[in-house]
Amino acid sequence: MKILLVEDDIMIGEGLQKALRRSGYSVDWVQDGFDVEQSLESHAYCLVILDLGLPNKNGLAILQDLRKKKNDIPVLVLTARDAVSDRVKGLDTGADDYMLKPFALEELEARIRLLLRRKENKRIPLIAFGSLTLNPATHEVVYKDKKCVLSGREFSLMRVLVENPGVIYSRAQLEEKLYGWNEEVESNSVEVHIYQLRKKLGKGIIKNTRGVGYAIGECS
Repeated sequence: MKILLVEDDIMIGEGLQKALRRSGYSVDWVQDGFDVEQSLESHAYCLVILDLGLPNKNGLAILQDLRKKKNDIPVLVLTARDAVSDRVKGLDTGADDYMLKPFALEELEARIRLLLRRKENKRIPLIAFGSLTLNPATHEVVYKDKKCVLSGREFSLMRVLVENPGVIYSRAQLEEKLYGWNEEVESNSVEVHIYQLRKKLGKGIIKNTRGVGYAIGECS
């Protein structure tokens, strides 16, 4: 799952990006309010973590523009502005949650999970292909009546393939969907995820077209 982090404080931004990546999220980090719109147009994110005090364009203006455009991406405001009036304004402008600095990382991650569950529950809850079913809210997979819980990136990779049956993805295309900008990616990371998926769900779950890439296998 890909998150856009909008934070101009270098220490907070670097720390959050590293911590969330360790938890399995793909995190792109921008520090200028003007960069947010371009980032959202160029990439598909599941959530935005938004500071309010940003250079060039403040967080409330960004949030207001998002909601005017009917963009319902979940937004978690993360700010040092602790006045009740600021919190009310942020929520009324369209924030899905409002968290004050300093904060506990464990609480932030819990709120992220909550917002992602809410987002998934608004959609069709299950993704099915043959005898394979994916639950986006729990990362649980049921295949031939066997239940299995996948890691964040394993689930994301599986979801890409299941939602696009017949499409063959190269390793580079899958890396683009699984990892953020400038995130260090080991050369065999996609192959490792696929190995784990085959180990958990069966060797035929993902097929490999030599020299081309990967696609969902037979799931009858």
